[in-house]
Amino acid sequence: MADEGAMEAASEQAEIGRGTVRYGRPPRELAGQVEERILDAAGRIFLERGFQGASVDEIAEAASAGKPTIYARFPNKQALFSAVIERLVRRNTSLDAFACAGGSVEARLDALAALILTRVLTLETIGLIRVAVAEARRFPDLATSVNCMGRERPKEEVARIFGELAASSEIGASPAFSPEKLRDTARRFLDLVVLPMLMRALFGEDLAALRAEIEPHAARSVTFFLAACGPGGPPPHGSAKPSEAEPPADLRAVAG
Repeated sequence: MADEGAMEAASEQAEIGRGTVRYGRPPRELAGQVEERILDAAGRIFLERGFQGASVDEIAEAASAGKPTIYARFPNKQALFSAVIERLVRRNTSLDAFACAGGSVEARLDALAALILTRVLTLETIGLIRVAVAEARRFPDLATSVNCMGRERPKEEVARIFGELAASSEIGASPAFSPEKLRDTARRFLDLVVLPMLMRALFGEDLAALRAEIEPHAARSVTFFLAACGPGGPPPHGSAKPSEAEPPADLRAVAG
């Protein structure tokens, strides 16, 4: 792959020297590899330098790709950053392999919550969210796009799983799991599960320590969530309280 990138860059440099720059894509079988390499490099550079500090020149060098190759796919640095975030969100919210069958409803939701938190509480995810937040005032469209991707896709994926769960278990009797309520119920589930841990991570708490809290936090959140869903949800157990599972109102506002 590195040799391929070097050859590509050398070819582009030769064309630049001749005064003709080729902006076309590589053969179809290589296009995905090139774009993945660019996004990998861009993600690393954005994490290290921030949005303002990152340059397309540096990203091109790290990706072993010429700038024309990058600009043929991403018209500007903002579009490149959005693509990095979109890929990250897609990876973090890909729940196709999550199985709804087997075990109690509570156990299945515990597993779902733990999976989502494990993906969110990584250096890459937290670092790139910080980059987006830092640029929100200068690039409001970028911040809006990142916020939309980070909220809508997870909500859609969780709503889909909730639909499967409602069709195969007693939770389907709850009004909160009726088809027209699934998206809103999914949003509330994510707010309970993700926001408290995410805000703590964004404010600098140690990620390893937070990851060690995933299972108990997931269990408390799911217990409160199911109790709040009304008929069809089991009664609360243990000593979980809303204050332990739900983020303070001011932090929910900050997180959008």
